[in-house]
Amino acid sequence: MRIHEIAFWFSSFFLFGVLLKSFDKISLSVLVFFVLAVSFIIFLFGYINKKRFLIFISVLFLAVNLGGFYYYFWNSFQKSKINIPIGEKIIFSGIISEYPQKGDQQKLIIKLSEPFSGRILINLNRYPEFDYGDLIEFDGLIKKPKSESYAKYLEKDSIFAVSDYPKSKLISKNNGLFFKAALFSLKENFVGNINKILSYEKAAFLSGITIGERAQFSKEFKEAMNNSGTSHLVALSGYNITILATAAFAFFGYMFSRRATFVFTLILIIGFVFMAGAEPSIVRAAIMGSIALLAEQIGRIKSMRNAIVLAALFMVLINPNVLRFDLGFQLSFAALMGIVYLSPAIKKFLKMKDEEGIFGWRKNFLNTTAAQLTVIPILVFNFGKLSVFGLIANILILEFMPLTMFIGFLAGSVGFASYHLSLVIGWFVNILLSYELWVIEFFGRFPALSVKAGIIFVAIFYFVLLLFVLHQKKTKQ
Repeated sequence: MRIHEIAFWFSSFFLFGVLLKSFDKISLSVLVFFVLAVSFIIFLFGYINKKRFLIFISVLFLAVNLGGFYYYFWNSFQKSKINIPIGEKIIFSGIISEYPQKGDQQKLIIKLSEPFSGRILINLNRYPEFDYGDLIEFDGLIKKPKSESYAKYLEKDSIFAVSDYPKSKLISKNNGLFFKAALFSLKENFVGNINKILSYEKAAFLSGITIGERAQFSKEFKEAMNNSGTSHLVALSGYNITILATAAFAFFGYMFSRRATFVFTLILIIGFVFMAGAEPSIVRAAIMGSIALLAEQIGRIKSMRNAIVLAALFMVLINPNVLRFDLGFQLSFAALMGIVYLSPAIKKFLKMKDEEGIFGWRKNFLNTTAAQLTVIPILVFNFGKLSVFGLIANILILEFMPLTMFIGFLAGSVGFASYHLSLVIGWFVNILLSYELWVIEFFGRFPALSVKAGIIFVAIFYFVLLLFVLHQKKTKQ
């Protein structure tokens, strides 16, 4: 077995160990069975011989245990640095350390000032408004999150407590990092540019699919997206950036060489990261989108396999909680795996031509269908709902989503230089948004089915997809 193959399997089982430890209830017998089963399958495919079989199993067990230890060590170290007076009604102060979420209410991530330390989530009324870098004094109760699952969700962002509607008073402004404040200001102005050229609902949707800004969504629109199975469009992940990169790749490809197109598209992705505020979730999404773009360049499954696993390893080493508790992270990897592995299988099954077609419709159709199929189990597992016509709605929308995101991103960016030019560009994106919102509202009339799906359902679903991919690969050979 070659070095790159050893690195792939070791990294994969390290990630598996992190995932197992995050559940904290997986028995040793399940672990032993899984490692032996995978090792036996690898042995049957001829990757290892009899002499190295026991060595290979030992290495896999070592990788799994290292992953579990790393998860435990990282979280223990994070918690050792916090000093939060949970369960006490006190006066405390802190600085807003991330971009505030502003909708019907404000959600502020506060870095506590001395004598306390750590980060907590503050829920406040819509007004008075606060901004990143504000130093605020609070008077209220700090408590644990309402449920264990919600606590784990917050812990992935190193948030360990919450406080609901305490009394608040601004002490001073501009206490954050200048660079970060500039990025958030850029994000707000970008949204403002979009609001100037589009109606309220269309501007809200475009802000959501481009930079993940969902504060302006109405309750009715959120329900329509849930029923139509399109909520993931505004859950900023690597898939969103993959869509944007696909559109940019097609656009630049008509004018430049393949290598130049690749460079220009990467520059656009970097610009997107800065425009969206360069938050950790957006950086992770950009990494995944860039890997998907790299897949277009490499075109080799084995190289992409290693690139995907190493990217996951890099992000998990930074924060191991994302593997289980970050939905955007999961959607990114699931969608990317669908594009890399499932898309060619569907193409073979449908006997589609190699030509991409007008505006690359065949490629877009295959990528969006494959990505949608691979994210369905995650969405059902997390939300307990299955849209009756979700697959149809997504295919109808996602076919036009790359162009919508690209023109929308262009319109918001041009707005910094010329309002009238952005208005002209906005006219074109308005046509696409009208169609997409119509699809969401039409299919949103049909209530989603309540589905109780556990980890077994997810495993079976992906196992079936795996069999389909292997069967099509065998047929092709």
